[in-house]
Amino acid sequence: MAEALARVFIDVEVDTSIAANAELAKKLEEVCPVDIFAATDSGVEIVAKNLDECVLCNLCVDAAPDGAVRVIKLYEK
Repeated sequence: MAEALARVFIDVEVDTSIAANAELAKKLEEVCPVDIFAATDSGVEIVAKNLDECVLCNLCVDAAPDGAVRVIKLYEK
């Protein structure tokens, strides 16, 4: 049921060109205060159940190359 409620307010996109970068995945996992990112053997994975915990700190955006991570406010659409 929690999965059904994921992405009500916030979504996060990681550009496919960097999604498999293990070093960046670890960095994103480390900087995110609400555990939206998980570093895996194949790169970065988005933890959907944590998306709406996003505090809009932009630490993930700052940690990634320009334009590689986008935080999308779904409630503004």
